[in-house]
Amino acid sequence: MKKRVVITGMGVISPVGTGINAFWDALVKGRSGIGPISRFDASDLPTRIAGEVKDFDPMQYLDKKEARRMDRFTQFALCATQMALADAGLNVDNVDRERLGVVLGTGIGGTQTFEDQHRVLLERGPSRVSPFFVPMMIANL
Repeated sequence: MKKRVVITGMGVISPVGTGINAFWDALVKGRSGIGPISRFDASDLPTRIAGEVKDFDPMQYLDKKEARRMDRFTQFALCATQMALADAGLNVDNVDRERLGVVLGTGIGGTQTFEDQHRVLLERGPSRVSPFFVPMMIANL
């Protein structure tokens, strides 16, 4: 039996724009999202350019407590999913969840959380590492 897949909605958080309209407009106009690194000091690194997401506010989609317990990559994933559901006009309370899915790909997970908590471990000791360290950095959404 053939299984059908239907893409009914899209959500995008990217270096060229947040939302499908901003993303598509940037693609059509050939706008690059690559530029000097601004989120951290890259002066000692051999590469000082990157594609950084700059116009993203997780508070548009998540409450403060929820956002604080997530790595930025998880915020991207959940917020893009909310955009896709809104784009599709889907109310998940009215959908058979056995027939609904989200595809997410990530190479490593929450590297910012890993780096932050590693610094805490080295500077303040193991008892100061956040109990949310592992849940914040894994791709288990």
